[in-house]
Amino acid sequence: MAHEIPVTRARAELADLINRVVYGGERVVVTRHGKALVALVSAADLARLEESGEPAGEQVIDVGLMGRERAGGAARAARSGVAAEHH
Repeated sequence: MAHEIPVTRARAELADLINRVVYGGERVVVTRHGKALVALVSAADLARLEESGEPAGEQVIDVGLMGRERAGGAARAARSGVAAEHH
C-alpha cells in the first residue's frame, strides 16, 4: 500500500521522501485536497511498469484515498475508460 502525503508537506520533505522510495522501497502518493496527483516510485518500479507493454492510459488505478466513499466509482471508471480499479 502506498503512503499518502499532501503536496505542501511533500515539498518540505522531498529529499526524505526520495530516500524512503529509493532505499526503503516505499511508494508515495502525493495528494492535493484529498485527491491523488502523482506517485513517487523507484526507477526499478517504473521500469517494470514500462516493460509491461501496456499503454499508460490503461494502467490507471483508483487507490481509494483514506477510506473515503467513492460514490459512482464504477460509472466514473466506465466513462473515463479506466482499465482497472483497485478497492
